[in-house]
Amino acid sequence: MKRIGILGGTFDPPHLGHLIIAEEVRLALKLGEIWFIPSYTPPHKDKAKTAAEHRMNMLKLAIKNNSSFQMNTIEVERLGKSYTFDTMEALNNDFPENEFYFIIGADMVEYLPNWNRVDELINLVNFVGVGRPGYKLDSAYSVRTVDIPMIDISSTFIRNRLAKNQTVNYLVPETVYAYIKEKQLYGN
Repeated sequence: MKRIGILGGTFDPPHLGHLIIAEEVRLALKLGEIWFIPSYTPPHKDKAKTAAEHRMNMLKLAIKNNSSFQMNTIEVERLGKSYTFDTMEALNNDFPENEFYFIIGADMVEYLPNWNRVDELINLVNFVGVGRPGYKLDSAYSVRTVDIPMIDISSTFIRNRLAKNQTVNYLVPETVYAYIKEKQLYGN
């Protein structure tokens, strides 16, 4: 059985925090791969600020140097709001030989009771919680925790910096920053 980590999100834009989380969980749990799954529209947010095509292109650039990282576009292909239950049900059907580990930040661990069909979802996937400043990793649900270096970077922080025409060096991979500048994303 192949052990696969899942890291979902809008990746608007993908940043070094995403990559550090993925690599630290992969190593800690001895996972074979991490699948990055960009959402079309996450259920807990309004639509992404940037078109899915740009977010997928940036994500490809961000993960290209790690052979254990892959992108899976199941949620973008589905269009509309993406619920983790639907995604994990489809992945379990398509890849019955895999065991999935869904990586979430502590903010989402606290929010788990509000997730769509969470009581069924916990039978489809192993949840892995990683720390985030200001949040606890406590949950009534079974969540395996992994300690990672605390890097408080968010896509919102990066977008705000770019909107003010400030640098995001060392916050996103250089290739992603070059793409953002070339395509003039985020008011850059």
